[in-house]
Parts: sequence; C-alpha cells; structure tokens
Amino acid sequence: MNLLAPTTPGFRLASRCSRLQPSAIREILKTTASPEVISFAGGLPAPELFPVAEIARAAEAVLAEDGAAALQYGLTEGYGPLREWVAGYLADTAGLRVSPEQVLIVNGSQQGLDLAAKVLLDPGDIVLAENPAYLGALQAFASYEAQVIGVHSDAQGIRPEALRRALETAPRRPKLLYLIPQFQNPTGTSLAEDRRRAVVSLAAEFGVPILEDDPYGRLRYSGVALPSLVSSPEAADWLYLGTASKILAPGLRVAWLVASDRAMAERLVTAKQAADLHTSSFTQRLVWQHVRRPGLLEEHIRGLCSVYGWRRDAMLFALERHLPAEARWTRPEGGLFLWVELPPAIDATKLLAEALREQVAFVPGEPFWIGTPRRHTLRLNFSNASDERIEVGVRRLGAVVRRALG
Repeated sequence: MNLLAPTTPGFRLASRCSRLQPSAIREILKTTASPEVISFAGGLPAPELFPVAEIARAAEAVLAEDGAAALQYGLTEGYGPLREWVAGYLADTAGLRVSPEQVLIVNGSQQGLDLAAKVLLDPGDIVLAENPAYLGALQAFASYEAQVIGVHSDAQGIRPEALRRALETAPRRPKLLYLIPQFQNPTGTSLAEDRRRAVVSLAAEFGVPILEDDPYGRLRYSGVALPSLVSSPEAADWLYLGTASKILAPGLRVAWLVASDRAMAERLVTAKQAADLHTSSFTQRLVWQHVRRPGLLEEHIRGLCSVYGWRRDAMLFALERHLPAEARWTRPEGGLFLWVELPPAIDATKLLAEALREQVAFVPGEPFWIGTPRRHTLRLNFSNASDERIEVGVRRLGAVVRRALG
C-alpha cells in the first residue's frame, strides 16, 4: 500500500472555475444537429453564401506567392499588409482613423474580448454593459472574476440617464464600458444617434474606457449607416473590436482589436504572446489576398445584405402571422438577430423543451441577462435559414407558444 498516495483528486481547480459556465448557445446547438430541426439558435452566417471559390483562389495565390512565410511562425501583432488594410478599412467604413500600429490581429472576436479582459480586469473589478448583453462577453469577463453591472437599455440602445446613474452609484470606478452599438447581440437593437454623443461623453467624464464590439456593423439592410461609436470627437480611452467572421467566414478566425493608444496596444500584444503567439500566418494572408482585390469584398457584402435583409423581413412577417398578439419583438435594421418578448407567464427555457419536440430551436433569453433575468424572452437568428424554413419554423414556434398560453 502506498501511504503517500493522494487522497483527493489530482486536479485541483482554480477558484475562478466556479464562475465559468458552459455557453447556453453551444449546449443548445448540440441538440440541433439533426437536419429535421429548424434552428434559430446559433448566430451562424449562411454557409451557402461563403465565397468558397474566391477563398480557394486566394489560398492558391498565398501558397504560390508567399507559401513558406504563410506556413511559418509570424509576428504577434499580425501580418503587416493586413494591419494596414484594416486601418484603411476602418477609416472608410467606420469613420475611425487609426494607424496600423494600433491594430492587433486576433484569433476571432472572442479572443479580443479575452485579451481586453486579461489586460484590464482584476478580480472584483466592475464592468458596465447594456442589459441584456452578449453572452460571450459575459463569459470572458467572468473568467477574470469581474463584476458585471447591467445598465438599462431599450429599443434605442443603452439609456444615457441609466448609464450616468450606474457610473455615479458604482461601488468602485468601473474599469470598462462594454457595448455593441450596432445591431446588438442578442436584441438586434442599435444605439440611437442622439444617444451616442451622450454615452461617449459620460464615459470620458468618469474616466471609463469603452470597448466597442462591432461584428455586425456592415450588415445593414435598412436605415442610415452610422460611424463607429468611438470615432466621436468626445471619445477618450477606447478599444474597438471588428471581425472578418460575419463578412467573409467565421472559420478563418481573423479579427482585429484596435486600441486608442499604442501603449495599450503593446500591452495587448504581450497578453496575446502568452495566449497563442500569433494568429495563423496562413489565414491572415488568405484574408489579405481576398480583400486586396478591388471591389470584391464590397460586392460580397452587398450580396449578404440582400439575402439577410430578405430573411429578416421573412421572419418579421412570419412572427406577425404566427405569434399571439401579446408577444412583442424588435425590428432590427441589420445584423443577425431579433429579440422576442412573450407574455410574462411563459418561461422560455421550459418552452424550448416543447419547441425541440416540434423540431424548432431558439435561445432562451435567460443567460443574456445581467442580474435578474426576464425568463419570458428569447433570441431568434434569421441569417441561417431559408425563407421556407423560416416560415415553417416560426409557425411551429407559434403553435408551441399558443399551447403554453393555454
């Protein structure tokens, strides 16, 4: 008998692991693999719209022109020509003027959230976020043991008076204000133009940096395009997060995290070195080969907006036909999602089990809420289903809701 054998399990987890919860969305996706299930759950771009042939040509060009470097280790900061393109792209499309030195290429937006949290947050630090908020961001902040305080939001985004109240009453000065100003996930709402300057000014007044997450900004189907939030002259300290996932393909895992000053950018580079050394040299060059061709990316985005806009309208029309009159939903001008509020008597988490039996899936609203959840809410994705499947799926969902209402 080995008297020195341990009497407790070998893996002794860090205390922060108690705060880490599996993604409710990823868990739901496990149940929707069957093609018979019409899923409105994932935030998935339409795979039939991926520019497969163009990316194949870009990959061939990368290997022919720069193959050895594409298969080698690279700089943590990212591929130089791609960083230069990002700086120009942001100036042209978001009104954000930065130097390539401020741009860090990251392994998807989620890594950008993780790096920002790693660099800025200590256990117990406060992050302010619109409520409800993007689940992936909440997970990233929780992994560094931050306290997230939700700020009341409505159909026009975060409310400036609620933000001021949160800033004034927070027990400590918040480290970060996290926002998705355009076509927010999960609600699909956008921060109204007349609120933007107030929000940016409040953050500057209280010395709280803004993290603007902008994965969907180019996917606009109606309304007037707006510049990035942090391009406002009133903006002080900020981080801006953009991605190729929604405008090209998520499997490439190429995104960009931009800092308002180079000192912060250097801190982020150091944090990324410890995480993964660098984003794939090959996929960075592949994206660069694709976007450098004049007009190709813009043509592709116009095609996405045409199809996604049509699918958004199809879902809105289907909701009008099949959901009971007591239900309410957002009418997004872009993005991938809309948000449904059912009668308060309905628990959307329980409703999901019934919906899956009818071969339709959605994401209950509960995990998106900071603090007390409104359990009668849910998120629907419209980008990853055809018009016909949207009609059938919403009809099934409407029947389940009506049964729940008795």
